[in-house]
Formats: sequence, C-alpha cells, structure tokens
Amino acid sequence: MFAARTAKTIKLLLVIFMVVPVLTGCWDRLEIEERAVVLGISVDLEKPEAAKEESDVSHLRGAFPVPHQRLLRVAVQIALPGRIPLGPGEGGGGGGGGSEGTVWVIDVVGHTLDDALMNLQQQVSGRIFFGHLRVIVVSEAFARHGMQNLNDYLRRNPEVRRMAWMMISKGSALEVMKAAPELERVPSLYLMSTLDNAVRLGKFPVNYVGMFWSNTSKKGQEAFLPYVEIHKEQNIQVKGMAIFKNDNMVGSTMPFDIASYMVVKGINPAGYRGFVPIGSNPEQTVTIYATSRKSSIKASIRNGKPYFKVSVFTEINMEEKISEQFSVNSSEVLKEIEDNNRRALTKACENLIEKTQKAQSDIFGFGEYVRAKLPNYWNKKVITKEAWQKMYQDVDVEIAISTRMRRVGMKAK
Repeated sequence: MFAARTAKTIKLLLVIFMVVPVLTGCWDRLEIEERAVVLGISVDLEKPEAAKEESDVSHLRGAFPVPHQRLLRVAVQIALPGRIPLGPGEGGGGGGGGSEGTVWVIDVVGHTLDDALMNLQQQVSGRIFFGHLRVIVVSEAFARHGMQNLNDYLRRNPEVRRMAWMMISKGSALEVMKAAPELERVPSLYLMSTLDNAVRLGKFPVNYVGMFWSNTSKKGQEAFLPYVEIHKEQNIQVKGMAIFKNDNMVGSTMPFDIASYMVVKGINPAGYRGFVPIGSNPEQTVTIYATSRKSSIKASIRNGKPYFKVSVFTEINMEEKISEQFSVNSSEVLKEIEDNNRRALTKACENLIEKTQKAQSDIFGFGEYVRAKLPNYWNKKVITKEAWQKMYQDVDVEIAISTRMRRVGMKAK
C-alpha cells in the first residue's frame, strides 16, 4: 500500500515538473507596441563640429576622453504601430500613395555605431528592435574610411537578419533614408524591393548583407555592395557595384559592369541589353539581349603564378533593328552579330577584371579557386589574404566567350 502511494506521488511530481516550464512561457514577453521596430538604418560620416549635438549619454563631456575616431550620423527609420496599411489603400490605390505618416526617421550623432544607438535610445520610449531591419544604407565617404565598426556591431547583433540589404549611397545616406517614393508607403520596403526586383530581372546578383560579410571574411575573395544614387523624383538608381578591399571601399563600377561580372560568374537570369553594329555603317545596328549564360573557371600555374581561364557560353536574342534599310535574314549577318557581341563582351569583362586588379579587389573569388584547386601552391606561395591582394594585380585571366543567336524576334505584317 505504501509503495503504491509513493509511486503515485512520484508520478504526480513528474507531471508538475513537466507542466511548470510550459506555464512560464510568457514571463519575458514584450508587446509589439513597446518596441521601436527599425526598418532601415543609415550611416554617414560627420564633421567634428557635429559633436555639439551629442548629449552626455555615454560619457561626460570633458570628464572622460572620447575615442579618437571619426564622428558618425546614424539615422533609423522606425515603423509607426497601426499606421502601415496591410491591404490596398482607399479607393483601390494599391501600394502607392507615399510614405507620409507610416514611418518616423530620427537621426543622432555618435563616435561609434553603438554610441550613436545609445544616444538614440535615450530619445525613443520603446526598446530599439532590429528583428525587422530590411536595409542598411552607408554613405560612400564612410565606406571609404572603413566599415569595420559597422560590420562588427551588426554581425554580433542576433536580431539583424542576414538577408537584409546593405547598399552604398553616392552622397548622403540620410537623404536616401528620408526619401519618400510614391510607389511605396514604406520607404525601406521600396529600397528592398528595388534590389529584389533587380535580382529577379537579372540587373544585379544576389548579395545580401550576410553574403557580403562572408566574402569579406574569405582569404581569396573581396566583397562588393550595390552602389546607388537618389534622384530628384525620390527614386533610387543602381549605379553599379561598390568594390571593397577588406572593410574599405576602394572603387565603384559603371552600371553595365554589373553585366560583365554576372557573365564571368555565369549568373542567371541575364537582364542587360546592348547595341551591336553590323559593318561600318552606324545605321546598321541591332539591339540584342542575353537570355542565359554558363561559366566555368579553371585555375592553373603558369610561369610560377596563377593563371585562370574563364569559359563562358551565352545565348542571345535580337530584339530590334535601328533601321529598316538593311536585312538580317542571312546566316552571314547573324554570324557577324554573334562575333561582334562576343568581342564587345570579352572586352567589357577584361576591363572590369583590370579595374579590380588595380584596386587589389578580387570580387570574382579567383583566389578561392587557388585555395580549393591548388592548395599546395596557396600554402607555400600565398598563405595570407594580404599576399593574395598583392598577387592578384599580376595574375593572368583569359576570357573565352562563345555566343549563339537563338531568336531574331518577330515582325507584324
């Protein structure tokens, strides 16, 4: 009898111990209205005079020395609870209608990103929350001085998603953060959709902030970011790629160089168009666009240094003729179009590679091919990332492109 009662008591205690953890599941809950949900953040380089705007939050002015570091202006775009519509606007206006009243943009200054966000928290009632951060805009001036502090803070923050977009702005990043495009009620979502659609349309390769950090950490590769500019109509243009050496921006490319990069890496879909002349008459020009591409990169050693052969195959369509005074209904003309496109594309890829070599920025990851395919050479001759940056200036890269015309379009009669 006693043994049965003891067993029953033990079972009851086990049930209680199993139920108690479940009952405490909401002890640390935080209501969404108590959070300051950050959708976007911008970072600019600021002049020393801006230190007058700083409050004595993280240090007492004159009592403790501040770090000998550049001053930052950090702005955040905070979502206003209940103001962001979940469906179409009044009158069936869809997603447009401007961004007035949906977000709050507030900016502060600080000596580091953490210091600036501490100053910001002093002005915001809710706890700053980065779980819904979508875009990070960094000014070119700040990026050229180095992004180590920014990268370090965001990488260690568990709330920051690796699928957020980071971009470099030509000019003020704060102006980009304050932009109010008519196509979207939430500016940060407009910036995000601009780059997402660029990837979908073949205008830019996938390059989320997590991929940027990963490439920065590799020994045989450098990173790049979208290089954007705001126009007077409050729309954003992707002007090219901002290329990096370690944590510092060392240059930028033209918009069409994005296509060259995607050709070398064999990234699809292909979304760029170009003019191809036929003969010497400028009126005999056609517009072509690539539909797909494939690429393979092989690494070897020649004359004691790495040698790379990039083999690319592209399929193209002819979209239009500039003039009706000539015909493209012969195999000779189509072959000439393919050859001219191949030569022009080869030259564009060679120019981009040469530009990155001068900047010691291997954004293609050729060094990673050496590490993977030629490990003995890397371990004896290269070893470090700094050594590869210097060696990359002198490596030989051969571009071999083959093109096939797939369609010549249609004409209505």
